[in-house]
Amino acid sequence: MYGNPYMNQFTNQMNIDKINKQINDLENLRTQITQQPMPQPTSLTQNFQLAPTNREVIRYAASLDEVQKDIVIGDTPYFSKDMSVVWIKNTKGEIKAYSLTEIVQKDEKDLKIEFLQAQLDELKGKMKNESSNADVDESNENEESSDVQQNRKFKKQ
Repeated sequence: MYGNPYMNQFTNQMNIDKINKQINDLENLRTQITQQPMPQPTSLTQNFQLAPTNREVIRYAASLDEVQKDIVIGDTPYFSKDMSVVWIKNTKGEIKAYSLTEIVQKDEKDLKIEFLQAQLDELKGKMKNESSNADVDESNENEESSDVQQNRKFKKQ
């Protein structure tokens, strides 16, 4: 079988036919590719963010020592737990401290109550002044009357 020259010729012909068929397939593919419009490449945009964006909105600290230990990227506020103090630390490590007080919004009723309380306090102050002035007037009258009596006694003698 291996020594048969017809068999070798037949297998060689089969190999040549296979190669020719593959060449035809490749040429068909090339013509199809050239006939189809090439798709435009999509534009690629890359954004690089050097600073982290997941910074906390608010930071809490129990003392100034905690604020000093922390490393910050930008001006960062730290609030005390009871919201009475705020520390602002910058990138140089400088810290500024501020005290906070709550501002309570007042409606018309609250304003009226404050006004009336102020009037009451004013009236109470006037009443105290009048009572203390009355005591002073009484003591002055007693002193004057004794002075007058003494003067009369001196005149009689």
